[in-house]
This record gives sequence, C-alpha cells and structure tokens, in this order.
Amino acid sequence: MDGSPFDCFDLEQTITRCATSLGVGAAQVRAAVKLLDEDNTIPFIARYRKEMTQGLDEQSLRGIEDALAKARELAQRKTTILKSIAEQGLLTAELRGQILACLDKRTLEDLYLPFKPKRRTRATIARERGLQPLADILLSQEACKQSRADILRPFVNSAKDVPDDAAALQGACDIVAEHWSEDVPTRAWLNEQARGGRLVAQVRRGKNDPASKFASYFDHAEPVARVPSHRLLAMMRGEAEGVLHIGVQLNDEVVLDKLKRKLVRNPSFEFQAELLRTVEDCYARLLLPATESAILQQLKEAADEEAVGVFARNLRDLLLAPPAGPRVTIGIDPGFRTGCKVAVVDGTGKFLDSATIYPTAPRCDVAGAGQTLQALIARHDVQLIAIGNGTASRETDAFVTDLLKRSRSQVTKVMVSESGASIYSASAIAGREYPQLDVTVRGAISIAHRLQDPLAELVKLDPKSIGVGQYQHDVNQTLLRKALDREVESCVNSVGVDVNLASAPLLSAVAGIGPKLAERIVEHRDAHGRFASRKQLLNVPKLGRKAFEQAAGFLRIRDGDEPLDNSAVHPESYYVVEKMATRLQVSARELVGNAVLAGKLAAGEFVDERVGLPTVRDVLAELAKPGRDPRSEFRVAAFAEGVNELEDLAEGMTLEGVVTNVTRFGAFVDVGVHQDGLVHISELADRFVEDPSDVVAVGDVVRVKVLQVDRDRRRIALSRKQVQSGPGQ
Repeated sequence: MDGSPFDCFDLEQTITRCATSLGVGAAQVRAAVKLLDEDNTIPFIARYRKEMTQGLDEQSLRGIEDALAKARELAQRKTTILKSIAEQGLLTAELRGQILACLDKRTLEDLYLPFKPKRRTRATIARERGLQPLADILLSQEACKQSRADILRPFVNSAKDVPDDAAALQGACDIVAEHWSEDVPTRAWLNEQARGGRLVAQVRRGKNDPASKFASYFDHAEPVARVPSHRLLAMMRGEAEGVLHIGVQLNDEVVLDKLKRKLVRNPSFEFQAELLRTVEDCYARLLLPATESAILQQLKEAADEEAVGVFARNLRDLLLAPPAGPRVTIGIDPGFRTGCKVAVVDGTGKFLDSATIYPTAPRCDVAGAGQTLQALIARHDVQLIAIGNGTASRETDAFVTDLLKRSRSQVTKVMVSESGASIYSASAIAGREYPQLDVTVRGAISIAHRLQDPLAELVKLDPKSIGVGQYQHDVNQTLLRKALDREVESCVNSVGVDVNLASAPLLSAVAGIGPKLAERIVEHRDAHGRFASRKQLLNVPKLGRKAFEQAAGFLRIRDGDEPLDNSAVHPESYYVVEKMATRLQVSARELVGNAVLAGKLAAGEFVDERVGLPTVRDVLAELAKPGRDPRSEFRVAAFAEGVNELEDLAEGMTLEGVVTNVTRFGAFVDVGVHQDGLVHISELADRFVEDPSDVVAVGDVVRVKVLQVDRDRRRIALSRKQVQSGPGQ
C-alpha cells in the first residue's frame, strides 16, 4: 500500500484466509501471488508453472486473484476511512481495532457511517441547536436526579429555534434515532431479521396490463432467503421499467417489539415513553429503508454472481463446441424479401465466392436458387453448408434439404446460431477483414466460419451479443465483462492458436498478447509472410521476452522448422525433448507424435533443477498427441423432417434438438421450429437436478419429448427425462 501509518494490507493474513476459503495450501497461494505480482498470466501459470503452485488449476488461480484484489481493495478503503476519522479527531484505539479487524465491506461502511460526511438531517439540525447533551442523557437511560422540567429547561432557546420543552425533546430524539440507526450491531441484527422476511412485488398504479410480461409478479411474495436469481432479476427489470415496485416485508409488530426491548433498557427511565416512540420512528424512517436497500443490494449481488456464472458456463460450452474442421463450407444468411446471402469459404476460412438466391417468398425462385447453389457446390467442391437460424431459416433449410436429396449430394447441412452475426458484419473487425464486401456477405461468411471453428469466429464478438445468457443486460456489467473475458482467454489458450491463420481478435486472447500486440503480429505476418518458427515471433515489434514467455506455448506453427512448435510443449522445455530423443537414440522430430516411443520413457528420469515431474509428464503427453484439440468430436443434430413450424408440433412427439441456452431453471432446446422449447429443471433427468449445467451444456445434441405446445404465447414445454437414452443422452 502507501506505507503510511494507516497502511492496512497484510499479505500473510490474506494468504492464510485465501488458502482456508479455497481449501488449498498457504504455500500454494503464496507462490501464486508471487507469480501474479510478477505479471504472469493465469493460463501460463496453470500450464507451465505447476511445480511452483503444486498444480493449482485455473479455477483456483482465479479465486486467488479475486481474493487478492478484494483484500487490497478493502485495505485501501480501510486506509481512507482511518485517515478521514483521524482528521476529524475522533479515531479511538477501540474503533481503529474494529476497522482493522473488519473483513466485510458492508460492515466496514457501517462502522464509518457515523463519521461519514452527510447531508443535513434532522439530527444534524438538532446538534446545531445544541441538543446533543440532551440526546446523551436520553441514550444513557440512567435514573434522573432532576425533574423533567429541570432537565429540559437549559435546552429551550428561542434564538436557536427551540421554543419549548417539546421542541427540545423532539430534537434530542432525532439525534437518538440517528445514533441507533448507525449502530453496527443493531443494523446487523435487523439485517438478519429481514433475511427471514418476504420479498414483495406489487404492480404500480395504471400498469396492471394482464398481457404484461411481468403479470405473474403483480402481487407476488416469497421468502427472501429462497428467491431464485432469475426471478429476482425479472422483478428488478420490472421495477426498472416502471411496472413493479419491490420491497422487503417484515412482521413489523414482532420486529418492533424485539427492537424496543433491545434499545430501551430501563423501564423506569423518566423519558421511556419518548424513547419507545423514537424506536418506532427510527425503525420506520431510518432503519427499515436502509435495511431494505441493503437486503436488495445483497440479493442483487448474489443474483448477479449466479447469472454471470451461468452465462460464463454457457459461453464456455459454446466456444468449445466441436469444430466441423477445415472443410470447404457454404454459409447461408437466410432472408425473405432481400433473399438469402450465400458465401463460400475454403478449408482455412478464406473467402472464395458469393451469391444471392431467392428460394423463399415473395420471389420464390426455387429453380434459379437451386441452380446457383448447385453450381457453387460443384465449382468449389463444397463439403458443408451452414444455415443461419434467424428469419426464413426453416424455409431455407427445407429448400436446401430438398435440393440435396434430389441431387443425392453428400454435402452435410447444419443449422448454425447466427446470434451476433449482424453485429459482427457491421463491425470494424469485419471491415478490416473484408473491406470490399457488403455487410450481408460478411454475415454469411461468419455463419460459415462458425461451423468450421466456433471459437475462432465467436471471439470476434462482444460475448453479450452471442445470446447464451440470463438477464445479461441487468447484471453488474463490470463483473460480467470480467467473467466473460476470462472464459474467452481460458478457451482460446486451452485449444491453442495457429499463429499463421489466426485473426487479431483470436490472437489477442492468447496469454500475454492483448489487442495491440495481436495487431502487430498480423501486420508482421502480412508484411513478411508466415512464421516458420515460434522464435520468429521475437521479430515482431514490441513483442518482448516476457510476452513471448507467456504466449509461446499456446501458439502453434504447423509445418514449421521445429516440430515441437506445433505442440503445447513450451520452448523452455525443448531441451527435455532432446534429452528424451537422445535416450531413445532417435531424432526429436521422430519422437514428436510417436506414442509408442513416448511410452517407453519414464517421466521421473528427466526431472532436473529446471523442470519437475508435472512438466515432464505434460511433455510426454504432448509427444504422444502433439497439439491435440480438447474439443469433442463434431456431430450434427437430425431435425425431424416435416417439423418446421410451431404448428407442426404435437404433444407426445419425440424429437432431436440442440441445447441453445442453459439457465438456473432449465435448458432451452432448438427442435427446428423457429422457437426454442424449455426443458424445465424438473424434466431434465430421472433424478434430482440441482444445477441444469450438471446434466446439459450449450451445444449438446439431445432427444426430447414434447409435453405441451402453447401456440398463442409461442411456448413449448419439453422433457428429456421421459425419453429413453439415445444419441447425445
């Protein structure tokens, strides 16, 4: 911190608490903190510094990073508060000890509340009128040696706007009420009482439209302790839109009775009746609003964390969806009036050709569209067709299905989510990638790329536009951005990046690179040609030794000078492979990719002062399968023929579909009818499911049974548990 007498950061204390909360060793946390403070990235630490952290994974390292940041933030706030109170001349040893011992930001702010500069209140005005000594008498509740009149007389002063005894007593009671409302134990006690209360939503006057999306919350109440995050966020959105008012409801009579007994301790005190009325005023005017606000804030923070966690898990599943691979692909961005934009890309994703076809209304040029599409397939030897799932997607899908069937083509057709494709096509990134192409063609290219490699394409988008979240616009945006950026970074580094093919957005997610360096890498590649080795990355301007150390293991060079450059073996460990090859009396090139040879080596024999057993084991695993992709095998969902619209669905149907979103209350599944169906959490499996993400993930191909179809509200209820195990189950 700043080295001042008020410096509050205790690193060892933070390490101990962090180790306890995460269930890891203090030495592991200490090593991780040191590495983080030396500007090492979490993917690099998790993969290449296992010896130092004793194998901490990314999740644990993220927990340590967050705990360290929170501890430093809290310490900085303590420093600021201590300085402020000290400057007021009110810092006692006891208060200092309470502040230093505080581990909770909310409690810390409660401790600071009596000393915090505030607007003029009734209590402030009463103090200005000289009524603090009278308030002190009331707060002491000690037996009075004087009569009421004698006690109050010195405080009556018309010059100070205290004309009589009643005014003096009222002002003093205002000070007492504020004092009680700022008492930390009292606030904490009422907070606990409120946690046993009910969250209440009520419709605002004139907003009770029965067709409102918030209609189910017009007169809604449920226990504070059990309100699920998605319902809270829905109600808060209703309040933000001016439809609902939400609050916390307590049993006021019971709580007030307890509060009076807590605060008014002397039943024979001369001013007991006034103090009892002051408790009621304090509760209604100060304590209850503050408590309600605090409870709603706590609920919102918890709901934000849960919703962000759901979004992050969904995003990870989507980013790590199986790639179709380097095959020539047609991307189709469907449309009615403006037609369907068609783009062809080669196996590396390079744009080859484009066209516009009109197989749907209003033009319905099915014959012309078929001739154009067949010509593109033949000319470029197309293997895959990706169809965006937006407007006119089902009609386009039916047209392509019929065309492929009639021509007996072996081309595989896949429906692809086009969420965010229009945003990408109009973005600066798309403009730089395809400056000569229309935005509609860029959208079709993006759809094709999403099938070839979802990760490489989706990193170009703001994750919020991908559409796999839950109330993503209502949650803490800083928290959301941080979580999603982490997932993108984690996914990109777990898969690895071909440095000679990757776009700048993909490269920017590699550990140690970032947006500016990524642009420089692409510029260098464009100017000097492909990289033949990882070492050549050091020729990129501003890419120094530190950035190279962090990034090298996650970057791949295919068909380069050094075969290990196409693996996850870090250049700092290449010498270990040379030792292994020497032991086997083969070249390093012969060893790379030879599982049989790698299986003959004992990891423990290659441990030295530079590398430990975890690293050697990782090296051997890479030698057996260099550059292996952690993503699962590509598989296509088979949508039922003839089921293209909501009207085609019937209760009892069993269909195959793709999970498009996972929430806390269930999973949404695309079964091919323009409208995703909901598999409620209770219908996900034939056992109790606490978290839907435990049994399904975005991108999963699942079999479901249609339970109910509400055509008016366009809602579909599905069941997964009522379908016997089959493909994807």
